[in-house]
Amino acid sequence: MKKILIPLFTVLALIVVFPLSAQDREYPVIKDFGGIYDIKDADVKPDPELMYNIVIDLGSTSNEKKYADYYLERVARMMNLHVIGGVNPSNLNVVVVLHANAVNTLLNHQSYNQKFGSNNPNIELLERLHEAGAEIVVCGQSLIGRNIRESEIYPEVKIATSMLTAVTTLQLKGYALLQF
Repeated sequence: MKKILIPLFTVLALIVVFPLSAQDREYPVIKDFGGIYDIKDADVKPDPELMYNIVIDLGSTSNEKKYADYYLERVARMMNLHVIGGVNPSNLNVVVVLHANAVNTLLNHQSYNQKFGSNNPNIELLERLHEAGAEIVVCGQSLIGRNIRESEIYPEVKIATSMLTAVTTLQLKGYALLQF
C-alpha cells in the first residue's frame, strides 16, 4: 500500500505545485499556434527597446503530417515569447528560411494531398505568421531538388537562390540566426 501511496502523493503534489495546463497558454501575436506561459517574475526578459531582426534556418520537419509542423510552430512560439516579454510586434522582424524536407510544409493543399493524403495542416499557421509580419522564404535549390514548382507552394512564400545565400546575407545585415 505504501508503494502505491508515495507515487500518488507525488503526482498530486506536482498538480498542486504546477497547475499550468494548455488552457493557461497565451497567444499574444500568433493566435492558436506556439502557445506560451507568461513568466511575470522572470529575471531575464527581452529588451523592449531593441529591434529584433531574426533569421530562422528551418530545415527540420516533424514526421507527423496531419498536424501543424512542430518546427514551424516553434517560429510562432518564438514570436509569442518575445511579445509576451514586452517586445512590440513592430520591433520583431522575422525571416524564416525553409530548406531540405521542411519545404513540404509550404505545399498548397492540392500538392500536399497528392503527396501525403490530406490537406496541408500548416496553411493556417503560415497565414498567421504572414499576418504577424514574418517573411517566409524557401530555398530554390531545395524546391528544384524535390521537383516542386512555385505554383505548388503557399502563395506568400518568397523564393531565394538558396538557404545558404539567404541566411548569410541576412546575417551580414545584422540578423541573429536561430536554427530549427
